[in-house]
Amino acid sequence: MELDFERCYRAVDSRDQRFDGWFYTGVTSTGIYCRPSCPAMTPKRRNVRFFASAAAAQGAGLRACRRCRPDAAPGSPQWDVRADVVGRAMRLIADGVVDREGVPGLAARLGYTERHLHRMLRAELGAGPLALARAQRAQTARTLIETTGLGLAEVAFAAGFGSVRQFNDTVREVYGTVPSQLRTARGGRPAPGGAGTITLRLAYRPPLHAAALLDYLAARVLPGVEDVVDGTYRRGLRLPHGPAEIALTPVAGYVAATLRLADLRDLAPAVARCRRLFDLDADPEAVDQTLAADPALAGIVAAEPGVRLPRAVDGFELALRAIIGQQISLRAATTTLTRLLHHPRPHTPSPSPPTPASADRPGPGPGFGHGDQEVCVTESASRRPKPLDHRGEPGEPGEPGDPGGHGGRGGAGRQGGAAGGGWGVVRGFPGAEEVLGLPDAAFGMPVARRETIRALARAVAAGEVDLEPGGDRAETVRRLTALPGIGPWTAGYLAMRALGDPDVLLPTDLAVRRGAAALGLPHTPTTLDAYADRWRPWRSYAAIRLWRAA
Repeated sequence: MELDFERCYRAVDSRDQRFDGWFYTGVTSTGIYCRPSCPAMTPKRRNVRFFASAAAAQGAGLRACRRCRPDAAPGSPQWDVRADVVGRAMRLIADGVVDREGVPGLAARLGYTERHLHRMLRAELGAGPLALARAQRAQTARTLIETTGLGLAEVAFAAGFGSVRQFNDTVREVYGTVPSQLRTARGGRPAPGGAGTITLRLAYRPPLHAAALLDYLAARVLPGVEDVVDGTYRRGLRLPHGPAEIALTPVAGYVAATLRLADLRDLAPAVARCRRLFDLDADPEAVDQTLAADPALAGIVAAEPGVRLPRAVDGFELALRAIIGQQISLRAATTTLTRLLHHPRPHTPSPSPPTPASADRPGPGPGFGHGDQEVCVTESASRRPKPLDHRGEPGEPGEPGDPGGHGGRGGAGRQGGAAGGGWGVVRGFPGAEEVLGLPDAAFGMPVARRETIRALARAVAAGEVDLEPGGDRAETVRRLTALPGIGPWTAGYLAMRALGDPDVLLPTDLAVRRGAAALGLPHTPTTLDAYADRWRPWRSYAAIRLWRAA
């Protein structure tokens, strides 16, 4: 990836936070690398190099700045936007695929040889897949060191290192200190969440319209899997090494995240899913600038800046929701999903700490991070961060003919399936194999729709359809539409929310058309699709705004 020196240097000189995560500033005279908005004195031009990734800066022998914490910056938005091999690879690396399957597993998922994949990543990012995964591993290790009471050897293996020596060498090289000093610097107090619980600050690029985000999720709450209470979104997850629960609270400047993990090796994929769900790596100013150029949208963009595209933590779960929601109201779809969810299935144990004797503690506050987030001091319930302005409007179920009521607006204060919002009240959605094992009575829907779900579950279980962010968007849409009962609307909706495609409109969606009509825009599928060309490449974000306008 080519980085224009003059443009990058101007961003550094102005300490422009919008460029944090886009590139990293290496200072050769001090041997450190920083985020563009680092508050330190602007280095001289002759002492500056720019890098496309933290891994490339580390490969040049630079350590992370202890003042600006460059690894606490939001991730680059281009990895969510890009549908090419490099973009897919970066999403998979963030999800921990290299740690679990190695570079051969990553290359196999992408359909390229290891050598060619390494060549592409080096050309774009200045570092190969191993170096990129190593940088993430170091960030995971630092989070575990600073927020848990695990022994350092346990931290090393939980973070994905192959040996304690490799762990020590990497931490010393990346952070300029030994692991024990990182732990000493952060002090220690018992964490109220207990063992296996980690509290983080997830950074984002402002503005963030938290009310719109929580409204959308609250209107679609599935009891037993998720809930939204008092400005906090909570849900269960299925992660590679076991179950987990997350709680996300948007506050000014960051999203407070509390993660309860059965296995601490799942920290990186859990964080990746949280960021993906809330669309935290987006560049809202770029999106809003394009949409506001249309006079018909300028007013709502100005009134609600920073509306995000709610994504998905589980592509298969979202696919089932979309299929079940076809041609029925949101309320009816939720009832059917709840029946399916509560049908007896193999028991999934509650998250538990990997070492019962460990006493997890919080970090010392702002400045400690994992990847693109900072560790937050865990405080008592009476001192919880105050949420942003989340409205408590009641949700409106979709009307008949609205595909699942996806345009409905819900209240951020609406409660889901659990009272009190305590741990252990939500669990992950069943996987494809579990759904295949359910009897006909569990579905409660027409035979054709039930068979569509089973056909999809078979395709996902066999690896024929990839609904995760690293999937090939065009190929996934093609394979989805080849399945019986899945048409362009369902495939497009999954491309938008499961695969993260920022440029999907869904012109046949009833709520999208109603929103367009409310704003005085063309509202037949053909005319709306033609009109929406001016919103490229952010038509998915336009669809969210049209849903809200409906």
